[in-house]
Amino acid sequence: PLLSQNSQNLTFTDEERDALTHRIQFGGDEVVKAKDGAGSATLSMAYAGAKFTSRLVSAMNGENNVVECTFVESTVTDAPFFSSRVTLSAEGVGEVHGLGDLSDFEKQGLEEVIPALKASYDKGVDFVKNN
Repeated sequence: PLLSQNSQNLTFTDEERDALTHRIQFGGDEVVKAKDGAGSATLSMAYAGAKFTSRLVSAMNGENNVVECTFVESTVTDAPFFSSRVTLSAEGVGEVHGLGDLSDFEKQGLEEVIPALKASYDKGVDFVKNN
């Protein structure tokens, strides 16, 4: 998460940043534990999908400056796909925005995650090719 870019311009201590980052990254696990292993965070994913779809339909119906985050093919990082802010248009993704200014903590996290994202992408491509 890019907590340094939050819309309220809030700042966090290193401890707060670390705790928030962990909760954001592992929130699904927290839901599974709370449900005692009897489910997952599917409602959260469904809500995110519904919200994105609603905003995409708005853009397709002519609303301007519709900006949302999505996992999209891009050159923002070395990974072929990355979750980024995009401006939606009648044709779909009109513009993929860059990452903006990152804190040192965020730069380090990005460097650490790119190899895993690339490996995940390669695994998915291999699966499609072989099935």
